[in-house]
Amino acid sequence: MTVGSKKLTALLPMKAHSARVTSKNFRMIAGKPLFRWVLDALAATPEIDRVVINTDARSILADNGLKDGDYNGKVMIRDRKPEICGDFVSMNLVLGDDIANVPSDYYLMTHTTNPLLSVKTIRTMIKEFDEALSAGKADSLFTVTRRQTRFYTPEGAPINHDPANLIRTQDLPPYMEENSVCYLFTPQSFAKTDARIGEKPILYATPPLESVDIDEKSDWFMAESLLMRVAAGETLPEE
Repeated sequence: MTVGSKKLTALLPMKAHSARVTSKNFRMIAGKPLFRWVLDALAATPEIDRVVINTDARSILADNGLKDGDYNGKVMIRDRKPEICGDFVSMNLVLGDDIANVPSDYYLMTHTTNPLLSVKTIRTMIKEFDEALSAGKADSLFTVTRRQTRFYTPEGAPINHDPANLIRTQDLPPYMEENSVCYLFTPQSFAKTDARIGEKPILYATPPLESVDIDEKSDWFMAESLLMRVAAGETLPEE
């Protein structure tokens, strides 16, 4: 199904190596490989026409039972070019390669390391982005975590508050932290900035528990605890 008459392609880059949590994309967590959690959500989102996996791990995916055309034809596996492999290659180069080779009206990009992202949240983001784009109010969307707490520089200087005049944290001006959970953009916006964030983005605050990102080993334990609840049929709170 398309968004109106527009085609929407999800980009799910996936590499074999991970620096801090060994082979995390393919490790079992709460009953299935990590990559399956977000892939299942993307495939179950009716607005998404195709899920493109740009990877250097086709054989590992095959060992885990995933191949081109799975999920009723939604999955497309692309072999990552050698020149854009490695831990220090900009993700925007990987996305640029997908955009150049898989034409689409819209793109949604997320990571395997955001396994708690739900179909409901994905659909809400797509709807908000589509409406804003159609109205000329935005050209892209990226997700954030809303922070209202007291920030300091590494030297101990207050950033957003006066230590001599304490107010409640909920009354502090919010800061928006890019959390890398999801991005929505068009080929035109990407061409203007060479990046997944365009010139006029929407900042979309994702539910806190869906914003968990597996980067460190401690993140794995947190995500696993939450995913066990999801696997047992529990609904996570949005606040």
